[in-house]
Amino acid sequence: MRNTSPTPSDPATNIDALIAARLLALRQAQGLSLAELAERSGVSKAMISKVERAQSSPTAVLLGRLAAGLGVPLAQLLTEDKEQPQRLRTRAMQEVWRDPEAGYLRRQVAERHAGGGVELVEVELPRSAQVSYPRWSGKPYRQCLWMLEGALRVDYGDERFELAPGDCLDFGVDRPLVFKALGRGACRYLLVASPA
Repeated sequence: MRNTSPTPSDPATNIDALIAARLLALRQAQGLSLAELAERSGVSKAMISKVERAQSSPTAVLLGRLAAGLGVPLAQLLTEDKEQPQRLRTRAMQEVWRDPEAGYLRRQVAERHAGGGVELVEVELPRSAQVSYPRWSGKPYRQCLWMLEGALRVDYGDERFELAPGDCLDFGVDRPLVFKALGRGACRYLLVASPA
């Protein structure tokens, strides 16, 4: 975690405030106390409180644990609820979030709307970066990963896959996941998430 005191014009301020508001709203909508979410997610009450007050920029691993504990897709912590998707989402309209520790970059290309549909996310992992997620506790969903650049290892529970550009992997969130950039450079891939 990094503690921040950003200026109002700092983009980190906006995303941290959005994450804080979304986490609090989702936790309260489920009627969970800090202690209950801490137990479900494996994240301390103190850290959840810091994130909800935008006093700490969470890592991808921490956000993954919180999303899994809430049983929601990670995107619900990073984007606002919208009734209908926008027909055109220019690159400038796509929310971008960077993990403060691993440098993982996540671009929300298309968001799933309240009525369902698919979600499209572009991910860039720096050289040797690794991101781990626990098994989701809520409603499961499927993901399809299409490799664009570089090399990536995906551990899906006990199964291990190594992907090169053009490869496509289909998997769920019903097992722990680990994504690790392989090779000499960064890797980039596209994730399509849909209801199971």
